[in-house]
Amino acid sequence: MKGAFRGSPVLKLVAQRIALGIFLLFAVSVLIFAGTQILPGDVAQSILGQSATPEAVANLRQELGLNDPAYMRYFQWVGGVLTGDLGKALTTRQEITVTLMPRLWNTLFLAFWAAAVSIPLSIILGLIAVRFRNGPVDKAISGFALASTSLPEFFIGYLLILFLAVKLQWFPSISTVYDGMPFLEKLKAIVLPVIALVIVVLAHMMRMTRAAILNVMQSAYIETAELKGLSALDIICKHAFPNAIAPIVNVVMLNMAYLVVGVVVIEVIFVYPGMGQYLVDHVVKRDVPVVQAVGLIFAAVYIGLNIVADVAAILANPRLRHPK
Repeated sequence: MKGAFRGSPVLKLVAQRIALGIFLLFAVSVLIFAGTQILPGDVAQSILGQSATPEAVANLRQELGLNDPAYMRYFQWVGGVLTGDLGKALTTRQEITVTLMPRLWNTLFLAFWAAAVSIPLSIILGLIAVRFRNGPVDKAISGFALASTSLPEFFIGYLLILFLAVKLQWFPSISTVYDGMPFLEKLKAIVLPVIALVIVVLAHMMRMTRAAILNVMQSAYIETAELKGLSALDIICKHAFPNAIAPIVNVVMLNMAYLVVGVVVIEVIFVYPGMGQYLVDHVVKRDVPVVQAVGLIFAAVYIGLNIVADVAAILANPRLRHPK
């Protein structure tokens, strides 16, 4: 009973974060739907073309339910989403779920390998920067971080294509993957977009790791560890880093959310068959149901990973785990 009582503040905070996430996702769904409805032009006219007769446009509007009130169409859409039905694409008349899932897995595959490289590398570089703080190594790492942060994604992508694909011909410039493709070939195909994503997110995570550890290094127990004669590396890795894990986990989760949601530019540059490329293709075609589905999935991933970051920060706080 006592243990359950002690755990109740943590459970309450976790429940609050989850409830807030659900509310935010509902609010985002309203914004996504409203945003697609207020776009200029007529969807039926865009599908049929300017040469279509008014009768044909009117029939298609009736078929697509565009004459129904907006609130009815919203609740029909949300009701379908809750049952796993994302609707049909207007341009191909295929089930969106069928065409979307392979794209989603491709995006998750790309994001996984970018995270697998960037997360440990950023933590290692952050620890090295703290170990040699204010020295040449620290300044070199911080300078690289600032430089990479200042470069836009498309510029990084085109530089990688120019040097590694065109001039050196080490990797393909177009990252084509498909079902049944050998695993090693698939990894080789995504090397350039992975490098681009790593460069984009590495600096933020590294700088946060460095700042969080340096903040902990000002604590009294760190001075005690120094007086005991422990090496600087032991103090950083065994004492400072574990107590700085909460803000580090938070920024890692935020960047993981970006790796899934913010890959649109990278996927377009490398013609990668993921969610971002899929979204851009159907925005051009004005395929509203696809845009709504992709936007909602992106929002759900981003909100979900933010909830995970909040929960991890709560669980990492000893004052909440062991209240007096």
